[in-house]
Amino acid sequence: MLHPAVLLAASFAFTLASAATPGTFEIVGNSGVSAQQLFLGNEKKVYILDKVQGNNVTVSGHPAWVVEYDIDSNTFRPMDVWTNTFCAGGSSAGNGSWISVGGNQPVSPGGDASAAINATNPYMDGDGGQAIGGNLYGGFVNDAGNNNPTWEWWPSRGAVQNLTILETTLPANLYPLTWMLPSGKLFIQTNLGAELFDPLTGVEDVLPDVPHAVRTYPASAATAMLPLTPANNWTATVLFCGGTDLQPDQWTAGLDLTQVAASASCVYMTPDVDQTWYDDDSLPDGRSMSNFIMLPDATLFLCNGANMGVAGYGTESWTKGDSYADVPVQQPLIYDPSKPAGSRFTSDGLSPSTVPRMYHSTATLLPDGSVFVAGSSPHPDVVLNTEYPTTYTVERFYPWYYNMPRPAPTGIPTSVSYGGPIFNISLSATDLNSDGATALEETRVIIIRTGYATHAINFGQRYLQLDNTYTLNADGSAVLHVNQLYPNPSILAPGPAWMFVVVNGVPSTGVQIMVGNGIIGTQPTAAYATLPTKVVPNGVSIPTNASENIQDGANNSVTSAGLKMPTPAEGSVKWMGLFTAVVMGAVAALL
Repeated sequence: MLHPAVLLAASFAFTLASAATPGTFEIVGNSGVSAQQLFLGNEKKVYILDKVQGNNVTVSGHPAWVVEYDIDSNTFRPMDVWTNTFCAGGSSAGNGSWISVGGNQPVSPGGDASAAINATNPYMDGDGGQAIGGNLYGGFVNDAGNNNPTWEWWPSRGAVQNLTILETTLPANLYPLTWMLPSGKLFIQTNLGAELFDPLTGVEDVLPDVPHAVRTYPASAATAMLPLTPANNWTATVLFCGGTDLQPDQWTAGLDLTQVAASASCVYMTPDVDQTWYDDDSLPDGRSMSNFIMLPDATLFLCNGANMGVAGYGTESWTKGDSYADVPVQQPLIYDPSKPAGSRFTSDGLSPSTVPRMYHSTATLLPDGSVFVAGSSPHPDVVLNTEYPTTYTVERFYPWYYNMPRPAPTGIPTSVSYGGPIFNISLSATDLNSDGATALEETRVIIIRTGYATHAINFGQRYLQLDNTYTLNADGSAVLHVNQLYPNPSILAPGPAWMFVVVNGVPSTGVQIMVGNGIIGTQPTAAYATLPTKVVPNGVSIPTNASENIQDGANNSVTSAGLKMPTPAEGSVKWMGLFTAVVMGAVAALL
């Protein structure tokens, strides 16, 4: 767990250079440490984790590798962390804590592995024990002698357990991509393999291999679960874009990896319903190490990455100043899953970044709907005078809606439960652009978990729309009647998240909420409420394209094309707000 001790009084500021322009990146600050990992901790702070390396910023007499970054002032405070967080992973937990798990062995200056931990020199302190790890002593890719194909619960439920897919998918099986599904099973994809895993029974159901390319590190595709909505009955579809088409024997064959083109293919699966891979629109160009960020308007923002090569670094003669990648991709994209096939990706109105960001770059959504982008350091230690240097520059990207008048809802709760009574959110006529029922039909109440970002993954990132109806008042204001979460914690695990009210695609400022009861343990559930019917003043009609609520009051379940959502009696409460760790390069948190 991260310790909030901040032992350096000074902070470091960066002055904004210009006003926000939608569709553009703006350089806003200096991160102090390179952003190998990061997460949005609250409405004002992003926490940035680096590996142990010789950053100029110090704390307690040694280089800092963690900072707390203030997104309002663009200042940072160094934080003292006593272990090497290199290639760790992380997640939020059901009580609101953030957990960083795993890491690497001790290193000496220059990034060389050290034989022993030196408690008097934090620069050479290891990760405090290999409690969770995808391999035993690090490395570019895995091998049988280095492999640690196990998984465990946190908090502990006993000894670690083996996971067969981590034994059969060598060597590119570090950072296995893992999602908790509404069924309660885990969808795991690593190297070319995929499976459904039931952590309560230990059963692994093998799925067809992912087509076209390896998606896990070091191929490092962009991945995301698409929005879970009442219209799709909160059914999970997982999208993979990019990666690298290398076979298992090619990762260690001595290839010049900077000359291997990244894949442009995109595929998806809806594992609880249909265990078939389907092709989606291809990227305009191949990408490795890109990040998908869920935006409040239900689109996905894609940034960072490289067109050639893979994640990692080394000393081979062919590297680009240590980097295993070349040709950074600086043009962002928007993916819109609601668009017809063939038109889902666009770069229209989007300007490129001026900062190359490849290995160890990260991004996260901020409460104002902009995107925080940082990192890139394809080196064993800090290197500044090279083509792809260690990068401390912080950018923000401003989506199309950034300067639009924002809704200012009142009544957003501080927490949501799994079932239970509805709650009401009020909107003014101004919030609805004086457009009444037409605007209300395009109003959504959504929850976004921004996740823990590292290695082209945002662990735990999820977008969920709550079901609602409304009452439109004669003065043009309205009250949204909003249901709690469906009573199945597997749809959205307990823990911190952000609630937005989105009107015609324009989001309010996000409000931090707690999903569940804020306690690690069995989550209470209640019946899923029946929403009141929509009400409008006399003489006002509800648009004919209005969608009806999808409910089955007989059993409080929602169905979708062969998927029946588990009711609490069928085990939906068993996650208990726990963080499940499937081991990988450091750890695989639930996505």
